[in-house]
Amino acid sequence: MTTTTPGARALPPATRTLLALAAGVVVLAGVHTAREVLAPILLAAVIVIICHPVRFPLERRGWPRWAATTAVVAVAYLILAALVAMLVFAGFRFADLVREYLPALVRSVEDVVDQLAAVGIDTDVAEAATSWLEPARVLSLAGNVSGMALGIATAFFFVLAYAIFMAADAARYSTASTVFGAERAATIDRATRFSGGVRRYFVVNASFGAVVAVVDGVALFLLGVPAPTVWAILAFVTNFVPNIGFVLGLVPPAIMAFVVGGWQLALAVVAVYCVVNVVLQVLVQPKFVADAVNLSLTLSFVSVVFWTFVIGPLGAILAIPLTLLVRALVLEPDPGSGWLRWLSGDDVPRDDGPARTATDTPDDAAAAHAAAPPREPVPDAEPERDPQVQPEGSSADDAPAPGTA
Repeated sequence: MTTTTPGARALPPATRTLLALAAGVVVLAGVHTAREVLAPILLAAVIVIICHPVRFPLERRGWPRWAATTAVVAVAYLILAALVAMLVFAGFRFADLVREYLPALVRSVEDVVDQLAAVGIDTDVAEAATSWLEPARVLSLAGNVSGMALGIATAFFFVLAYAIFMAADAARYSTASTVFGAERAATIDRATRFSGGVRRYFVVNASFGAVVAVVDGVALFLLGVPAPTVWAILAFVTNFVPNIGFVLGLVPPAIMAFVVGGWQLALAVVAVYCVVNVVLQVLVQPKFVADAVNLSLTLSFVSVVFWTFVIGPLGAILAIPLTLLVRALVLEPDPGSGWLRWLSGDDVPRDDGPARTATDTPDDAAAAHAAAPPREPVPDAEPERDPQVQPEGSSADDAPAPGTA
């Protein structure tokens, strides 16, 4: 008879959930406090992940590792330089537009308020809105936009430095599967899926963003809206913000069109954006994004608001990669979280039991095997013998006579 040693009593599920949430709050509070340091690091990591595949064809052609790493850094620098140039140009041009068209914007809003009052509509809300268009306040906003552009340029300087070290380390990490083999296969597979999902997500968004920016810019130029290049850049950047990027890219050019051409031109801009951006960004693009990252629409929308609050404006652009990172670190290693992964948008549900499915990783199978209760070894039963049947190789003459020893 075997005896079991009583172990520590397991915590109730509700207590474990509360402890996990409390730990998450503490971690996120730390991330929020260090957001000015972490946001450039996270952006540099995403840039390096996107550029990392550049090294593989070069190494296959015989390039040394340091030369392939230099090529990765050069491509990362080109991407960052293009982003900085666009943002700085758009930021300063937007500030100039605000200063130039501020009087016309104030007059346009006052005309709208007078028209509403003429038809007997309560204008308290409209008058409250006009208070936000005071020259000093709007000029301060323009100055803040210019200062934000300079701040982004300064942050990108640190991103450039981070990219060098991350690209060098990525060259070493790419050999992990060769060094560890099957020992860490599941962990390496999760990291590979995460980096592949990040690359596919940004490739899809950059492709659709470029198309939307070109079409919007040409349409605004033909309609006579000032600074169409600025609004095209805004459409490209906001395309990386899931779900709400369309609205963020529409409002400024629509307001500018209202100032220079009245509500007719503003409606024309809204119509163009609805036809182009809604078709591409709302109807077509989400299908490609869903295939790339397997995230639900609700989680994608909530992640934008959540990560913007946690790490600032860059959180809107990095929302999907950060959500994928949390899922890869928290949910995927746990064999019992298959249903949570399914709720997050993963197309492959997983059983919570110890049985391993075809999509389970080796770590999941090992964890399920460890969680299964040990089985007692069953001794082989001795087959019953018929007393009338003699064993093979013996005869009745070999049997001892009765009464003999």
